[in-house]
Amino acid sequence: MDFLIETAARALAAGDPLGALNHVALRSDAPALALRGIAFAQLGDLPRARALLRSAARTFGLRQAVARARCVVAEAEIALASRDLGNPDKALDAARATLQAQGDVVNAAHARHLTARRQLLLGRLEDAERTLAEVDPAALPWASQAIQELIVAGIALRRQQAAKARSALTRAGRCAEQAGIPALMAEVDHAVRALDAPAARRMGQAGECTVSLDEVEALLASGTLVVDACRYAVRGAQTTVALAGRPVLFALVRALAQAWPQDVTRDALIAQAFRTRYFDETHRARLRVEMGRLRTAIHPLAGIQSTPHGYTLTPAGTGGVTVLAPAGEEADPEQGALLAFLADGEGWSSSALALVLGSSQRTVQRALEALAEAGKVQAFGQGRARRWMLPPVPGFATSLLLPAILPGQ
Repeated sequence: MDFLIETAARALAAGDPLGALNHVALRSDAPALALRGIAFAQLGDLPRARALLRSAARTFGLRQAVARARCVVAEAEIALASRDLGNPDKALDAARATLQAQGDVVNAAHARHLTARRQLLLGRLEDAERTLAEVDPAALPWASQAIQELIVAGIALRRQQAAKARSALTRAGRCAEQAGIPALMAEVDHAVRALDAPAARRMGQAGECTVSLDEVEALLASGTLVVDACRYAVRGAQTTVALAGRPVLFALVRALAQAWPQDVTRDALIAQAFRTRYFDETHRARLRVEMGRLRTAIHPLAGIQSTPHGYTLTPAGTGGVTVLAPAGEEADPEQGALLAFLADGEGWSSSALALVLGSSQRTVQRALEALAEAGKVQAFGQGRARRWMLPPVPGFATSLLLPAILPGQ
């Protein structure tokens, strides 16, 4: 490796892409193309960065397997930053295996980190944990250790484990300071602010207030029956009943929880669950059927009692009943989930959002268009290059809306 290439590589490792470009901007050999691609990626010009890395991989040739593998890993990182989540992991896995076999432990670990971050975005938390378990952080430089702790914090956030997330972010902050990379320290600071921000609204007998993720974690462990409108579930200390695919049942249990310990009239339940202002005996008969289904669904956690005027919720424990709702609640749950993903500040394609939500791309596009009309999201680019982002300065953290596998689901 010549002096200019080595100097540019050190500048990139220190988070100085402009300094790196000063050394290799006019060169077109394979190592210079690769370093220029990484520099442009750090500067945010992702399409140009991807083109340079692909050109570098072709120029390296088949005999330089390690260099080609590093280009594949760098391109996979650009794909992740572009939220291009549809690409299979085979090329990245092959590159990681090559790097591991050739003794490039740091870049092999970076490839695993990219895989774990993609799994985290897709809500595959157990897969992400297994991927991280294969990495020994003690053998990594400070920057890689900081990235691993950020992933650990992300997994804990999805599971509403605020204390674990805070510990991981503290360790990430120390590692980032040791690495001395400003962009990495800024990423840790952003994650800390998101953890400290209001995560949901709590509604109960005492009224309505915003709560942090720490308070949500304490609430879930307190024995209180929680009707979770962030993830459409009814949750106790040890049991969770998912109702995401049963919107009528969730609307009924939420109405009962918000009125607890008072009852809710039959007419009010029909209007809220069936979304109609005009009803007759057929609606009342349907209400009885849906109440029977709801009793069966939430039986481990609560019961439902008939009253002369309607129904009331009777929790199995003594901790009371409360409702958790998103801090910035949307009328359409699909819109709320979209805002949760867009809160990371990255540009998302509609296809990537459809993939992580498990929904059709057309459904996601309709929801995005509705949010854009309301001024809550904005789009850049046209056709396949179109990306969706939040306007500057989102008001609330939305970690509770991000997908995760709930216990009992």
